[in-house]
Amino acid sequence: MVRLFKHYIPYAVILLCIVDFALLVLANELSWRLRALQIGMDMGSLLARMAAHGAFGAVMILAMVSVGVYASEALRSMRFAAARLLVAVSLGVIALAFVDFVVAAEQFWRSTLVYSMGLAIVLLMGNRLFFHAAFGSAVFRRRVLVLGSGARARRIEGLSKRPESGFAVVGFVDMNEGPPFVEGAIPRGEIENLTRFVENLGISEVVLALQERRNAMPVKDLLRIKTAGVHVNDFSSLVERETGRIDLDTVNPSWLIFSDGFSSGRAVSGAVKRLFDIVASSCVLLLTGPVVLVFALLVKLDSKGPAFYRQARVGLFGVPFDVIKLRSMRSDAEVAGAQWATKDDPRITRLGRFLRKLRIDELPQAWTVLKGEMSFVGPRPERPEFVADLEAHIPFFAERHMVKPGITGWAQINYPYGASVEDSRNKLEYDLYYAKNYTPFLDLLILLQTLRVVIWSEGAR
Repeated sequence: MVRLFKHYIPYAVILLCIVDFALLVLANELSWRLRALQIGMDMGSLLARMAAHGAFGAVMILAMVSVGVYASEALRSMRFAAARLLVAVSLGVIALAFVDFVVAAEQFWRSTLVYSMGLAIVLLMGNRLFFHAAFGSAVFRRRVLVLGSGARARRIEGLSKRPESGFAVVGFVDMNEGPPFVEGAIPRGEIENLTRFVENLGISEVVLALQERRNAMPVKDLLRIKTAGVHVNDFSSLVERETGRIDLDTVNPSWLIFSDGFSSGRAVSGAVKRLFDIVASSCVLLLTGPVVLVFALLVKLDSKGPAFYRQARVGLFGVPFDVIKLRSMRSDAEVAGAQWATKDDPRITRLGRFLRKLRIDELPQAWTVLKGEMSFVGPRPERPEFVADLEAHIPFFAERHMVKPGITGWAQINYPYGASVEDSRNKLEYDLYYAKNYTPFLDLLILLQTLRVVIWSEGAR
């Protein structure tokens, strides 16, 4: 994987995206030439059209990112990829029509759009067929040697078998931890010179995956490998890079303290984030205000109780605040006290189920964002009734309050709705990754992929 603005992206995804962009430019140029031949128009200079082709490619790539074309599922399944591509193309048509309306420029040929989209689908699917075959092997992946043969080593073996994995395990070295969990591990005693062994295998990364480091860490071996120019990594860093989350089962405070991340130099990015929140929340309130009022009236007609409700949540640095939502449950939903929402929760009203699926009930939270108590992107704010219990059962849970909570977030787009302590633990792994690696680029990525969650109702409950 490559680290782009502190966020890890698989090499395969980057290469796939670059080729997709080139194919989209090609599709637009071929469509332009076909239309020009049909009407007998002079072809003109290709260079003069490159800006239009680049804009077409950029808009389509953004649409593809937003609906999950580059998600792991799309890399595994051609049928899944085809479905997402069709949705992305439809979204791209709408976006391009809007751009054409705003810019009103001659280079956005409406008559070529159908040709461009048809060619784009054919070329992009052909690209995926090629990549699906090419990336079934480890050609474009890091060659990794794992020091360890226990449970952690077996987990690395599992991660390497994923289609979107950025590495391939060349071998395991048994460091005398006990009975090996992986087959074919080579005992350390059988390797005379580990550094030469690494060089002979063409290893690009060595990962330390010991269950217990005390008195077992091969310091001399790691030092020699490092000075030989081979990248040395530990288990927690590898899992963070490959899964986009911080593994709570293996991470320790010292790793969080000394690893890269949680940087204090966020004044500029924080100011940009706040400016975006103000502008975006103002636009959302203006554009969706009539929609919210209509649904507020429908909520009143659908069931007894107020149209809106306030609920206490824990915000930045543990300071409580109130969120405002359209009511989607019965007014007596919590007469017995606060409780998790469950699948097919009987407390949800008929209209409330629809509101939750499309996230319409969360639109009023834009007011909370405008006030500065929330951001558009950040960890989902929890209720005070749950926070004390979660902090007692889940390590590092309090650290999620070091960043401002958000309407959408890294955990929300990567993990289904949480309705238990175990779900909260899993979502915390993503929240810690976000807090550790926050950049405006990651916020943009989350905002784009939130559309995927809304379209397919992923995680709605």
